[in-house]
Amino acid sequence: MGVNGGGQSGARGIPPAPDPLPVDVVDNHLHLDIARHGEERADVGQTIAAAAAVGVPRMVQIGCDLPGARLTIEMIDEYAALLGGVALHPNEIARFPSEAALADGLAEIERLAGHPRVRVVGETGLDYFRTGPEGQPAQQEAFRWHIDLAKRLGKTLQIHDRDAHEDVLRILDEEGAPERTVLHCFSGDVVMAQRAVERGYYLSFAGTVTFTSAKGLRDALSIVPLEQVLVETDAPYLTPHPWRGAANAPYLVPVTVRAMAHVLGVAVPTLCQAIAANSEHLYGPW
Repeated sequence: MGVNGGGQSGARGIPPAPDPLPVDVVDNHLHLDIARHGEERADVGQTIAAAAAVGVPRMVQIGCDLPGARLTIEMIDEYAALLGGVALHPNEIARFPSEAALADGLAEIERLAGHPRVRVVGETGLDYFRTGPEGQPAQQEAFRWHIDLAKRLGKTLQIHDRDAHEDVLRILDEEGAPERTVLHCFSGDVVMAQRAVERGYYLSFAGTVTFTSAKGLRDALSIVPLEQVLVETDAPYLTPHPWRGAANAPYLVPVTVRAMAHVLGVAVPTLCQAIAANSEHLYGPW
């Protein structure tokens, strides 16, 4: 879940389908196991069909608590359009009643991560927005554990980073990042983006990059090479402008892609081709 996960309000109804993309792309990160507060969970088959109709036929389903991780396995077994990622989100770490219970939870994540269609360990990382200093050491220890798991299993690592840029980069440096590392729902500035690019990380941008208040994020995107850029929804959250407030879904990826192409100064087909190639490199064939 991204930097504003769960924070939208004032739904404006269902946004219309945008024009299809000229080249198919991948939604790098979404949560089909989650419903926004007071809403029903989206129908998976209908969601996939609507996305495919506009050039988003493949997506990476992320389960970041134990129920979500288990449901992710069921989804990727049923739907060929989905690959999976599993982890314990940093905000989940403090919810375990004991160290033994957390160890059991991590052991289950490790077992589920061995599934051949789980290509991602994530989302893991640090979230200092909802966790005070007293909870940060446990988050950091769990982050290190997930980094090690991704390397041991040869999976791509997807990172959640909220208000923790320096510690995220520091821990990745200390542990040694996996060969394939993604900063999901990138929320840093130009300096953070440059540091991540230099380390060979991939930066994934969500609907936040379209927000009128997000000039700093667009500036960060502008320096990312095409070889390291991805797009995502983080659905059902982070719906792109002008539909902020409505439930997000992967059929809205074209809105974000076109905004990203404008920022990067490239043609839409060029960006789509780069996103598709980067996704194949990170996750392999669907």
